[in-house]
Amino acid sequence: MRTPPRTPKGFMFDLDGTLILSNRKLGSYDAIPGAAEALHHLDDLGVPWIALTNGSAYASRVQAPRLRDVGIPVPDDRLFTPNSVAAKVIADGGYEKVLVLGTQGVTDALEELGVNCVSPDGDHKGCDAVYIAWHPDCSMPDIHAACEAVLDGAAFLTASDVPFFATKEGRSFGYSCAINGAVARVTGVEPQPTGKPSAHAMQFVASQLGLAIEDVGVVGDDATAEMQMAREGGAIGIAVTSGSTSEQEWAEQPASKMPDLVIANIGELAARTGLG
Repeated sequence: MRTPPRTPKGFMFDLDGTLILSNRKLGSYDAIPGAAEALHHLDDLGVPWIALTNGSAYASRVQAPRLRDVGIPVPDDRLFTPNSVAAKVIADGGYEKVLVLGTQGVTDALEELGVNCVSPDGDHKGCDAVYIAWHPDCSMPDIHAACEAVLDGAAFLTASDVPFFATKEGRSFGYSCAINGAVARVTGVEPQPTGKPSAHAMQFVASQLGLAIEDVGVVGDDATAEMQMAREGGAIGIAVTSGSTSEQEWAEQPASKMPDLVIANIGELAARTGLG
């Protein structure tokens, strides 16, 4: 039985497949058994934690209350999305005008974080970055606008380039990944993810927790999004089988995506990581 190399001092939790299962349209949530109790237990122990989803459809202030409605006790200020990370990447990069391919929820979240957003059907000439996120209604004109901007030298950012996420109906593909592929094929430029497994996301998590990266337990159901991020960053990778990856599939992962610990769900987290 694998055990973590050290006891984590804080945790980052994925949402889909780890704390909840949503439907494919992201319209309803079911709590994963044991998740709420595990978060309450960490609070009782005084162990810091946050949630970071690769879903970009909603601002934290919109999504967190919906989690609480199904019993998952995530405060607004402990829930983060790739938009949260993207706003910092955009600010650090000095990007002043960002072409956004995403829903209105994506644009709202970025604008609340101070990003100057423009849409493909608006005045996007001269934009210095493109950001691709959750966009189920993406059209060919949208992709054309993004390709033009990237070919003109705009930075190519994305919420996520992970192809799948777990839902109640099974594995679903990520829209941003599919759109990224189209833009990359035309332009020859690969996107820079702001969500998991990027180094941007790992650094953001550690900063929010106030911990060194090596003391963070990264908990999730996806080998690429969570375990690759943990491995590349030097964090502690803790995999669950409550989402898109089975125990057998975890055992077959390459070293670059192999978790330090595999548990059925986060109800087992405290006991299996030495926190009691």
